[in-house]
Amino acid sequence: MTELQMGLIGLGAAAVVGVLGYNKWQEYRHRKLAEAVLKPQQDDVLLGAAAQAAQAGRSEPELGAETPIAAMERREPVLADGRLAGESCEPVAAEGSTESMVQTGGTDAVSAVAPGGPPEVPELPAGLVPGSLLDPRLEFIVAMELVDPAPAAQILHSQHESLQRVSKPIHWVHFNERNREWERVVPDSETPVRRLRVGLQLVDRMGPVSGADLATFTGAMQQLADELLAVADMPAGRLLDQAAEIDRFCAVVDLEIGVNLVSRGVPFSGTKIRALAEAAGMMLGDKGAFRRCDDDGRTQFTLQNFEATRFSAESIRNMTTHGLTFVLDVPRVAHGERVFQQMVELAKRFAETLQGTLVDDNRQPLNEIQLDHIRREFIGKPQATMANYGLPAGSAQALRLFS
Repeated sequence: MTELQMGLIGLGAAAVVGVLGYNKWQEYRHRKLAEAVLKPQQDDVLLGAAAQAAQAGRSEPELGAETPIAAMERREPVLADGRLAGESCEPVAAEGSTESMVQTGGTDAVSAVAPGGPPEVPELPAGLVPGSLLDPRLEFIVAMELVDPAPAAQILHSQHESLQRVSKPIHWVHFNERNREWERVVPDSETPVRRLRVGLQLVDRMGPVSGADLATFTGAMQQLADELLAVADMPAGRLLDQAAEIDRFCAVVDLEIGVNLVSRGVPFSGTKIRALAEAAGMMLGDKGAFRRCDDDGRTQFTLQNFEATRFSAESIRNMTTHGLTFVLDVPRVAHGERVFQQMVELAKRFAETLQGTLVDDNRQPLNEIQLDHIRREFIGKPQATMANYGLPAGSAQALRLFS
């Protein structure tokens, strides 16, 4: 055997050993990566709670797709950090004016809701997130477990350009290991993010999510997981069907109730309107309406100009109008019948002071029987339907859904 042959044999053997060694190294690398992801970073909250419950002789309830929404709510979203629009009495008003007493739906529509309840969806396999933050019935939720924690700014910036093309809201939630609670990802927070949940809202007041939105969101989440070296879980499901079902439900209960106050000839003075509104605890928003809020800062009802001109701090001192409209957004207000009664009482005080009359859309005077009918049929029944569906009016889920 020549020296050339011996050399070639040696090189071949070295190449085989090198390939085997590289494969072993790759196998070791992937095993360590999986161990880093799957290894618990701290005591499991749920296991700890279950152990304490066992010692106390009781069992912890399980939370699944059919658990009532009230049981899922632990706390409400917070501002600046992702608090929902329309949820507080910051100077923001709903766009447009109400021209009809019942904007959508009606008695027949309210009674047409199927009794089957909300669509069934699997419980998130990667941990429990309060329904006030994310709800698998309303959002397509991607769960990510990061090998190494990443700052919020990096996470939110990573796929920002791609996600801008998605027309539905996207909610970012992480587990804060310091206070051991799920909370919204705050862009300027220095809290490291290790356990991440990203939810694409399936329905809003513009309609259900599209297939294109789902594809864009899914692709962005896959790229984000690769960038963060994260294990991503995307639960399978017929998301478009689920979105269509929720949208049908929304179309039935999405009502705005307006009570009109018109002048008897002499127009209402803007300064008097503002004085009466502020005396009643209402604030003028930057979109042309006064808002009345509850103790938690959530809008109960609004006061709008019956005419096309919107209210503003600059123009209201010199303006006059021949009518006002008090508006209650049925799915976004808890205890709607009680709030409606408060709204009517306030409208009556306005009418007495401004020398006006409460009327319907045909400018016919409203009497107590008619007002009571509106309260029961167009507020009480739709809100009862929402409660039976597991999405109570005014809940965090309802505020997201009817946004």
